[in-house]
Amino acid sequence: MDRDVKESIYEKLAKKYGMSIDDARANSQNVAQTAKAAGLDFQFDTMILTNTFDAHRVTMYAKKHGKMREMTERLLQAYFTESKHIGNHETLTELAAEVGLNRDEVAAMLASDELADDVRADEKTAQQYGVTGVPFFLLNKKYALTGAQPTEVFVQALKQVIAEDGITVLNGQDGGAICDDDGCEIPEK
Repeated sequence: MDRDVKESIYEKLAKKYGMSIDDARANSQNVAQTAKAAGLDFQFDTMILTNTFDAHRVTMYAKKHGKMREMTERLLQAYFTESKHIGNHETLTELAAEVGLNRDEVAAMLASDELADDVRADEKTAQQYGVTGVPFFLLNKKYALTGAQPTEVFVQALKQVIAEDGITVLNGQDGGAICDDDGCEIPEK
């Protein structure tokens, strides 16, 4: 995809899937409603389509600085919720600075071809696994789940992986750390 796209998400989806723009809009609104139920705010009407290659380079840069998760989350929010142009170098530099990365270093990286080979290697790996869109989940480098799926589909897939490959608990059932979204609690011995 080009960096500057004149078509709307609805026009692109209609062309890609051979549907009407109204059908593309309806499908997108269904996705937005599903996202809303999960606490996400997707703004398809104002979304700015772009080539995300440089956004992936920034993510690789963030990974080298221990901020890949923060950068990924910031990019997704900027794209889906805030309708920011995440193919634009100024926008990417600003978003990187917001998550604590050095603005000048990110700008210099974007002005070069640094990390392009890393992103191309990821693209090649994705192609080998048959990734053609997102979301795409690969379990145990063996099973792929494509598209948004209900929780039950993931549970069934994980049960199949465990049934086939087994699961080994290395730290035993008791005495291990108990972790949740707030961190880990290590039991006293």
